[in-house]
Amino acid sequence: MTDPKVRDDQIPSEDQEDLSLAEGIEDDSEGESTSKASYTIRSYGADYTVDSLVKRMDTGAFIVPNFQRRFIWSKTHASRFIESLLMGLPVPGIFLYKRHQDGKHLVIDGQQRLRTLHSFYKGVYREEKFRLNGVREPWNGQTYDELDPDDQLRLDDSIVHAIIFSQESPKDTIDSIHFVFERINSGGIRLSAQEIRNCIAEGEFTKLTSQLNQHQSWRQIYGRPSLRSKDQELITRVLAFLERGNKYERPMATFLTNFTKDMNQANAKKLDSLKRIFEETSDLCWEALGGSAFRPVRALNAAVLESVMSALAKRLRKREPPPSSAAVKKAYDGLLASPKFREGWERATADDEVVKVRVKEAREVFLNL
Repeated sequence: MTDPKVRDDQIPSEDQEDLSLAEGIEDDSEGESTSKASYTIRSYGADYTVDSLVKRMDTGAFIVPNFQRRFIWSKTHASRFIESLLMGLPVPGIFLYKRHQDGKHLVIDGQQRLRTLHSFYKGVYREEKFRLNGVREPWNGQTYDELDPDDQLRLDDSIVHAIIFSQESPKDTIDSIHFVFERINSGGIRLSAQEIRNCIAEGEFTKLTSQLNQHQSWRQIYGRPSLRSKDQELITRVLAFLERGNKYERPMATFLTNFTKDMNQANAKKLDSLKRIFEETSDLCWEALGGSAFRPVRALNAAVLESVMSALAKRLRKREPPPSSAAVKKAYDGLLASPKFREGWERATADDEVVKVRVKEAREVFLNL
């Protein structure tokens, strides 16, 4: 069963700002600033030859984030980019973040250009042979291997400028990368917080939330998969409030990113425990609440979901028999009827005091089941 309110025609166009409401979700934390801090960022320019860029794509030294992996340029658009280089014309540069841990570079801006070059050199464009299309003679219809040797050398030696940056301080956060993604990325869409998080905090916990996103009862609760990873972010929120609900500090995006970064360092036993408790909680919520779960008005409400599921998950961690689905339903209905809890999900849902209210109210109800 999927939620009929989450439909393809509700997905926002490229110039729409409110991603949550467009997917049938109430969540006013989406538009928050991601950070209150200032940073020391080191940046410098570098000129790469085209053949060196292709080599770095081959070896994985340049990493295209998962959310950017769709190749959206048309073949003609891609061909004209190659043509510009063959003609010796200047082309836009690329923007990279250098990771401290392994020296690899995350592609923040320029993935279409890099993937075009890589595809042309490998001779494959979307599972068909990459022949230049809609360009001038003598290049029209040619593959890289069919280019004249002089043209191959000209393309190999063409220069693409890159701006590379890394965060020098503060050392214990990766906020600046999130902020740069928000401000710099020009991929034609406003990236959601979770799409950015999947890139800058990639690791075992990030993989776990992606896996949990396929769990059957969770899919029934949420509905159709989010095109902007909002469902995966809600899983992260549930687990973050389960583990650190008493330590929440706004902004929400930074709270979730730092939690994700820390959990990426957790051992397998800890991750398995989080997996098991989230699946058990989802199963019980679906059994008890069905299709109306976490929809106090009409749309799925992120604040209600995060506070109820994290509180119920904490209850299920007790070494006691789990509550019945009837008991969960009665407790849930009583909680929604509470004026104090309502204050915690109706507005300003990411404010510190508002979060504390709803977390406290939900825990008091479900920990006593």
